[in-house]
Amino acid sequence: MKNNTAYHVRITADQSPISLNLREVWKYRDLIMLLTKRSFTLIYKQTILGPAWVVLTPFLTSIVYTVVFGNMAGLSTAGVPKLLFYLCSHSLWSFFAECVTRNSSTFIANANVFGKVYFPRLTVPISSMLFAGIQFLVQLFMVIALIVFHVFQGAVHPRPELIPLIVPVILITGLMGLSMGILISSVTTKYRDLQLLVSFGIHLFMYVTPVIFPVSQLSDGIWKTLLLLNPMTAPMELFRTVLLGTGTVRSVSLLSNGIFAVIIIPLSVLIFNRVERNFIDTV
Repeated sequence: MKNNTAYHVRITADQSPISLNLREVWKYRDLIMLLTKRSFTLIYKQTILGPAWVVLTPFLTSIVYTVVFGNMAGLSTAGVPKLLFYLCSHSLWSFFAECVTRNSSTFIANANVFGKVYFPRLTVPISSMLFAGIQFLVQLFMVIALIVFHVFQGAVHPRPELIPLIVPVILITGLMGLSMGILISSVTTKYRDLQLLVSFGIHLFMYVTPVIFPVSQLSDGIWKTLLLLNPMTAPMELFRTVLLGTGTVRSVSLLSNGIFAVIIIPLSVLIFNRVERNFIDTV
């Protein structure tokens, strides 16, 4: 008996400009893991130390910070051993910075693939965030090992009762980095100049974020107020409060972080979905 049933798959643009279509993204979870694995392969392939650079890079950077900012510039670390302070701060900051920089070229770097085969475009920035998150977790274990060493010496006093707050801190940091990255990527499809400024802008942003110094070092005034309005101040200070037992977490910082997240996440999705429909004509 002849089967006259015809099967058709129709791929159309999503009508909702703010839809994430997470159900479809979840169906492509294997692709996300494959892209994450590919990132590690591309970066650490043909290197002598391989993935060991995940640990060595923040450690060596923290040593440089200790010498330059801790010893030469004499910046305060709120009584925390300098190397531990900078290593703890750098681990969270590098997670955020990696999410922004890697996702800032999503459309341009993957234009050839996007133009040939269909899959949810969000899988690429999500895999980049997972890549940065895995690196961060490895570095976090190194930070925890150093914290345990200093705890036995009585140099630091972590807040174990606040440990559950680590999860939302990591989550909100990753989402902000992801959102800012895809927002920049959406704009750079037409204006390539912005892509050249991303790395410089991230480095500049670090110096107006309490990464190499605690908020408590600044006296009350306009500069401290502006620092507290920085959306990355609350996650950074809260992260150090939990792990190192020192930090300045104020309601104005939490409010600024919340408002920024509420604005940047849906805005980035809106622009991403809009650019996704016709970016191949401009890249």
